[in-house]
Amino acid sequence: MTVHPLTALVTGGNRGLGLETCRQLADRGYRVFLTARRAADGEAAAAGFERSGLRIGSRPLDVDDPSSIAALAEGLTRDDIALDVLVNNAAVSLDGFDETVARETIRTNFRGPMQVTDALAPRLREGASLVMVSSGAGELTGFSAKLRTAFLDPSLTRAALIALTDDFIADVADGTFQRKGWPGSAYKVSKAALNALTRILAAELKPRRIRVNAVCPGWVRTDMGGPHASRSVAEGARSIVWAATLPADGPTGGFFRDGRPIPW
Repeated sequence: MTVHPLTALVTGGNRGLGLETCRQLADRGYRVFLTARRAADGEAAAAGFERSGLRIGSRPLDVDDPSSIAALAEGLTRDDIALDVLVNNAAVSLDGFDETVARETIRTNFRGPMQVTDALAPRLREGASLVMVSSGAGELTGFSAKLRTAFLDPSLTRAALIALTDDFIADVADGTFQRKGWPGSAYKVSKAALNALTRILAAELKPRRIRVNAVCPGWVRTDMGGPHASRSVAEGARSIVWAATLPADGPTGGFFRDGRPIPW
């Protein structure tokens, strides 16, 4: 009987929270692949672990580019790599607020993880863990009651969720977003959509016993969080690793910080 190494893949893994998540998973004995938009950045990040003997490799991935996502999936298939853990960590937080910012933020923070997950789902072993790195900003405070109901609807479909994000972009474009009940933050809407996607994927992947959870790592001292954030990168990554290494009977379809459920 062939014994397969526990294997994890972390998007946006060449720096910050993603890089620390890779290190903590490798410390637990996982073979880890980090992805980076630029192949050279990923290779440099992985090379930094060589002296410590941690098993961390790199693969190029631009979560905004369907051809890059397809190439990653094809490469894993070609190399016969199956995943026990997939961490969708890659994200952006852009300055300003207009149609372009709304569109690009939704594309990277919501559509990116959805497309990556769909492409890599055949490479996930039965009983794997899928982690969406979300944010407390994704809580539905600041949304109208009508929108909160729509996002929390247990029967919400993928198509309806995508339509909601398209409506947000259109409402920002024509200046009606406030009247329609949206908060003035593309990042917040993208993470709320990611949380809703988490619940949808948890139901879709349940027959394969794949656990799907969203995690808020807290306010972390990264390039995105800034130097005055309250948490170290190691503290933030621990929440992600907790969800990534849940036991077979662990929760699915939840939203967590420090291993504890938090409000949607």
